[in-house]
Amino acid sequence: MNPFTYERASDPKSALTLGAQSGAKYLGGGTNLVDLMRETIEHPAVLIDVTGISREIDDTHDGGLRLGAGVKNTAAAADRRVRERFPILSQAILAGASAQIRNMATVGGNLLQRTRCGYFYDDAAHCNKRAPGTGCDAIDGFNRMHAILGASSECVATHPSDMAVALAALDALVSVEGPNGARDIPLVDFHVLPGATPQVETVLQPGELITAVTLPPPVSGRSIYRKVRDRASYAFALISVAAILEVQDGTVKEVRIALGGVAHKPWRANAAEAALRGGPATEAAFRVAAQTELASARGLSDNAFKIELAQRVIVDTLLKLTALQEIR
Repeated sequence: MNPFTYERASDPKSALTLGAQSGAKYLGGGTNLVDLMRETIEHPAVLIDVTGISREIDDTHDGGLRLGAGVKNTAAAADRRVRERFPILSQAILAGASAQIRNMATVGGNLLQRTRCGYFYDDAAHCNKRAPGTGCDAIDGFNRMHAILGASSECVATHPSDMAVALAALDALVSVEGPNGARDIPLVDFHVLPGATPQVETVLQPGELITAVTLPPPVSGRSIYRKVRDRASYAFALISVAAILEVQDGTVKEVRIALGGVAHKPWRANAAEAALRGGPATEAAFRVAAQTELASARGLSDNAFKIELAQRVIVDTLLKLTALQEIR
């Protein structure tokens, strides 16, 4: 591990001042950043500890919630308002990691965690995300966990967060502060696809700090988070689906779908939503919508099965939500 200095911020203003130093990185729970430092992938010269700030969960005037960036994942999942108004978020967080990690990890840090691609962690491998311009060994290597949507010839890594997938379906906003002031970024626009610069993972500018994530008022309908993984505990998603569905008289009135484990970012299924909204809530319609969403998917040598798996999980998830509304 490279030498670094440690500073502790008392509020967002002091964090921004400290974060303006060359080579500075903000430290939340450290569940990902510290590992990356141990593996000599991240080399911060200064660590700015922000765990003592932005730790509140507040109601907004319109019935939404504002989660401070420093809120622990355990606290977010357990909060009564989250469980009652946004159960999909609580489900996603609880599916995401062990209890010990959830006790340390923060809302802001969860969004900024980096891929778990094995080639990214292996300094003997070629990885454009870790060392731009060196190539991507995953494309012709073992790529079972890798992207089927939005990938490029430079990178096929996936984003590992479960929480962010639920936030994408909930139309969450990410609040940040930086040298040029404050701004709100839609969660669906916060992460970026790899293109020719896979080392650029978010739209954050240098020195910017996540201060909160805001959930708009909940929409009507049922919601669920489904995660398909290789084992039942502490495994990253092969495919995950965050879905919200409202059916009235057999017709889809509202639907939101986000996918995890398929792309460099949480993937909002806009094509599937457009195909479903206003149409019949039937298995056949769900299947067509899933096929429409995955039409642009491209599999690699080991992960082509994820294309059909994603379609099946989308259909099964929507059927479960339809059944829940029929029996309520």
